[in-house]
Amino acid sequence: MQRILADTVTLKKERGRHSKEPLAGQVWALLFSKSSTRTRVSFEVGIHELGGFPMFLPASEIQLGRGEPIKDTARVLGRMVHGAVFRTFAQADVEEFARYSGLPTINALTDQEHPCQILADIFTFQEKRGPIKGKVVAFIGDGAGNMANSWIFAAAKTGFELRIAAPRAFQPAPGLVQRAGGKIVVTGDVNAAAKGADLLYTDVWVSMGKEAESARRLEQMRGYQINAGLVALANPKALVMHCLPAYRGKEIDDATFEANAQTIFDEAENRLHVQKAILCWLVA
Repeated sequence: MQRILADTVTLKKERGRHSKEPLAGQVWALLFSKSSTRTRVSFEVGIHELGGFPMFLPASEIQLGRGEPIKDTARVLGRMVHGAVFRTFAQADVEEFARYSGLPTINALTDQEHPCQILADIFTFQEKRGPIKGKVVAFIGDGAGNMANSWIFAAAKTGFELRIAAPRAFQPAPGLVQRAGGKIVVTGDVNAAAKGADLLYTDVWVSMGKEAESARRLEQMRGYQINAGLVALANPKALVMHCLPAYRGKEIDDATFEANAQTIFDEAENRLHVQKAILCWLVA
């Protein structure tokens, strides 16, 4: 992680002036079972800027979408392309694809994890506020989703305190928190989580694939919103971040979003630079 974050600094600074093209002559498949804006664009642009050719393969347009086993698709692509970026529902699907394809495979989001996003988030914080080690991150909202999980995994590895404020039904599994290690506090008290925090972070209340639960989620998440009142409890220099897309008036109000738009869209841009660093690391 530290190497990727360090390489990101250079890749961002040298964008458009790269002396090497580590993906020259390579074709990378982008297999997407979930819709995307930032993930697709950042990976396609990043692969291209590193000299490679991105091949976008939505599940609806290949045999995977008609029921072909993942391991069969994987074994075919493993003979034809040089790497894969997989955005799907089940974490096990990404792992199975990597195992049978033999390709370097990037998890571009599953229901369980979003590792590329968390690296971009940490990079953004450090770019603006210095090392995240020893800081306090407050995650507000769906504490059992892929972004909360990713913050949990990152806490011990990079040495910050993580506070997750979520309704009881949407708090992370105790076993997951215990396995991850690190200083992690799970609470239903949103004000306690935000008090003195260096970063306030949120994500959508209804993630892709959870639409049938919309009414229940919106009702129970009420009160777990980042707004001016919550920001006032945090460190005066606290950042507010959101992985996007944002549903203003739900997990964050419009005024707070716009007041922190520079940070949020810097965060979105940094997906490109971090993912280029991940690609370089994979082919080094």
